Amino acid sequence: MVLTPRFAPNKQLITYMEYKNNLPRVYIYNLKTGEREIVGDFPGMTFAPRFSPDSQSVVMSFSDPNNAANSEIYLMDLNTRSRSRLTNDSGIDTSPSFSPNGEKIVFNSDRGGSPQLFVMDKNGDNIKRISKGRGVYGNPVWSPRGDLIAFTKLTQGNFHIGVMDTNGNNERVIVKDFALESPAWSPNGRYLIFHRQKRSNLDGTGGEVTIHFIDITGYNERVIPTPRDGSDPAWSPLL
Repeated sequence: MVLTPRFAPNKQLITYMEYKNNLPRVYIYNLKTGEREIVGDFPGMTFAPRFSPDSQSVVMSFSDPNNAANSEIYLMDLNTRSRSRLTNDSGIDTSPSFSPNGEKIVFNSDRGGSPQLFVMDKNGDNIKRISKGRGVYGNPVWSPRGDLIAFTKLTQGNFHIGVMDTNGNNERVIVKDFALESPAWSPNGRYLIFHRQKRSNLDGTGGEVTIHFIDITGYNERVIPTPRDGSDPAWSPLL
């Protein structure tokens, strides 16, 4: 099973999570050569990878096998293979995403009791909560323009995809439904791509998962056809 593919901003690479022997690990796939390699020799689970803006590092979550209830965020330098631990908390820290200038990282954490959005410096300093509304927040992604952060939120039984300023102000919902996940930005910062899951039928059938894109005003939503159910979309950089 392969999930959460992400393009490198300026290289022909994709990072993703793959389950192998029931263990999630982060890999890098070279689009030109077809070769793949594992990112780091972590003893436990690695997941939720994303490239830094210069494509020289991958930021990801790591869950120690001795403490499965806790995950931390690490940065792996792809040239030296050295790794840096960026968070240190008893809660679950995951879904990191760099600002386009590489100076900040937005991530999701339940360190305050419920999953919320936080921003920190690229070295893990100055952690600040930015989400202010009611609900459970996740999947934060920094806009390529640097002005907005997209996110998902679960509240009142429905999922919402929205955007907010990088300090958490001016939150607004773009689309809401039974199940929405994995927002990702177009290279120009004007559109979001995401996946939507329908409710299952009473007989257990249904629940199809489709990929959509929509402009950030909340209009012009379209379905992107896929051969079967599609999820975890990612938009390539301008080639």
